Amino acid sequence: MMSGGFAFFIIGWAFIMIILLAIGGFFMFRKFLKRLPKEDGKSTMDWEEYYLEKTCHMWNTQEKKLLEELVAPVPELFRDIARQKIASKIGEVALEKKREKITQDVIIEGYILATPKRDHKFLIKTLNQKEIDLAPYQSLFER
Repeated sequence: MMSGGFAFFIIGWAFIMIILLAIGGFFMFRKFLKRLPKEDGKSTMDWEEYYLEKTCHMWNTQEKKLLEELVAPVPELFRDIARQKIASKIGEVALEKKREKITQDVIIEGYILATPKRDHKFLIKTLNQKEIDLAPYQSLFER
């Protein structure tokens, strides 16, 4: 016969396992959705890879360093995913504007477009520390 403490331990352990499996399933399902093809036949991840591949030669060391500073607050577990998403949006912006290289303006615009509003506070703080004028980007922040 089980003691009461051991029974609570087993129930608690089962509860924790169910929660952890649900969290893992949630993230796997999100990745699955990103891999599903859209109307154009390409998935969100296909487009991200396309923009990264098309613009990888356009990045200089200084711009890569700025991108690393901007993704620094993202938890390390998710940083690679965030970096890829943001860099691909930056590449998309650069190609749309027919730029020959990635510039600070393109990085800031791409970062704003790729991230949710709640993450813009850190961007604004970082740009203020670097004494970069925010005026050209106000319309992007208001979206």
